[in-house]
Amino acid sequence: MCGIVGYIGKRDVAPLLLEGLQRLEYRGYDSAGVVITGKPAAGRPAALRAVKAKGRVRDLEARIPKRFAGTTGIAHTRWATHGSPSDENAHPHLDAEGRVAVVHNGIIDNAAELRVKLEADGVVFQSETDTEVLTHLVARSQAPTLEEKVRQALQLIEGTYGIAVLHADFPDRIVVARNGSPVVLGIGEKEMFVASDVAALVSHTRQVVTLDDGEMATLKADDFRTYTTEGSLTSATPTHVEWEAESYDMGGHDTYMHKEISEQAEAVDRVLRGRIDDRFSTVHLGGLNLDAREARGVRRIKILGCGTSYHAGMIGAQMIEEIARIPADAEPASEFRYRNPVVDPDTLYVAVSQSGETYDVLAAVQELKRKGARVLGVVNVVGSAIARETDGGVYVHAGPEVCVVSTKCFTNTVVAFALLALHLGRIRDLSVADGRRIIEGLRRLPGQIEEILAAEGDIEELASSYANAKSMMFIGRVRGYPVAREASLKLKEVSYIHAEAYPASELKHGPLALIEPAMPTVAIVPDDDLLEKNRAALEEIKARDGRILAVAHRDQPKADHTIVVPKNETELDPILLGIPLQLLAYHTALALGRDIDKPRNLAKSVTVE
Repeated sequence: MCGIVGYIGKRDVAPLLLEGLQRLEYRGYDSAGVVITGKPAAGRPAALRAVKAKGRVRDLEARIPKRFAGTTGIAHTRWATHGSPSDENAHPHLDAEGRVAVVHNGIIDNAAELRVKLEADGVVFQSETDTEVLTHLVARSQAPTLEEKVRQALQLIEGTYGIAVLHADFPDRIVVARNGSPVVLGIGEKEMFVASDVAALVSHTRQVVTLDDGEMATLKADDFRTYTTEGSLTSATPTHVEWEAESYDMGGHDTYMHKEISEQAEAVDRVLRGRIDDRFSTVHLGGLNLDAREARGVRRIKILGCGTSYHAGMIGAQMIEEIARIPADAEPASEFRYRNPVVDPDTLYVAVSQSGETYDVLAAVQELKRKGARVLGVVNVVGSAIARETDGGVYVHAGPEVCVVSTKCFTNTVVAFALLALHLGRIRDLSVADGRRIIEGLRRLPGQIEEILAAEGDIEELASSYANAKSMMFIGRVRGYPVAREASLKLKEVSYIHAEAYPASELKHGPLALIEPAMPTVAIVPDDDLLEKNRAALEEIKARDGRILAVAHRDQPKADHTIVVPKNETELDPILLGIPLQLLAYHTALALGRDIDKPRNLAKSVTVE
């Protein structure tokens, strides 16, 4: 897996493909490659020409010969799953005769079995990848059309895929298919594009078609058609992408992570805009497709997400319980679908994903829908798979998030949960006065975020003093615990410092054994009814010579340093408490010289298990 770009039209294809790959670099990758359909010469058919390179897109660009002309091609950035990063394992993969080329995101589960059969038939593999199996299956098909060749090959495949296929015998087309990994068509004027992410398309077209699972498409320069892997035609109406190409630029910042942290006040304002109803002290969430009678019938809410989205769901579950008084909890989607869960008809399920394509979350949604559950989505990308497969939901409107580690989308997702909690609460038992109180708190958030960001210089100075730590502890109680978990994850993702997150109440049940001067503790200490309990935890740490960095609403005497955060309504405080810790992770990574936008071993959208 990671990024796919393709083009067919009249323009020189190589520069377009390289530009598209560069726009997908944020997804994380270890090698890249491109293949074009060369123009047929006199008496000779069209031929495929490929260039591949381990490393960055710039390394690939340096290898492309000066004469590399063509108007059709596909390209890929790879994040290794089968086989280590190398030129040989980079995509595209070609058959032995160089007539078929495939780029692929996903994992072919039965690749080893198919590989044995193909080798028994005399096929010699050039790579360790699962994708090369698919290339040979397409090449060996006797079907008369490329579409049929691809369909026959896919019928033998078990697993997930987003693919694009070229064939030298069919130089007028690209065939693509999707099952569990995103494929987006870009509709141009006498030219067509394909990509795994709209980021690669928006500088050329904002008219897109997103394929569904089990759907294929044929792209020609002046036309496209979509159909199922069984061969039935499907109807596809292009939609307009709101995000502009400039949204993917750094905008004067040194990194995308810094840009996206800095955009959070504006992003939060965007998720609130047009949704607040002052008359009834509630919010409008028309996309839920859940009327008041249905909402009152909900007895429990289960939130499913992975990584940062799971942590946002943990905060969201607490907000729903506090504000709406509905029992709620969050669980990793990757675990949920494997434990044969009891699906209760009175439970409302909420699937959370920044990309809307996270495979574990999507698979959980599909399992829940199969069992008759009602599922809502909380996603950032309009038209994504989870948005299409759920019964309704809330778009978080964070705008494009390019850095692999999520910051502004996390914050907007938590705000979206606050809106959902308020909506459900006002339908049930939340008073007008409390509804108005929450709304006033929501309106204060953008200004308070700006206030936090204005203190970045102080946080940068603190980060330099903690950057030499080999390990760090993050603690918080109740509302503070998921904030601690997310802050711990951010530090790990971007700085590579080992970090643990625990409920502060659990310190004496084991983790206290780790406390020593070399192990700093970051403590989330809000001004709430647990303030004195949290201060007692700080006393325990100080008694063992532990260094403490507190994130609090006022100076904490037992802490070595305190980052003071503006106070909001108690239910909304977690939204603000996490933002300075994003800056702490960023500046710690900067001090250590890390590749902040592309942390090692990570990809932006995890579309495989």
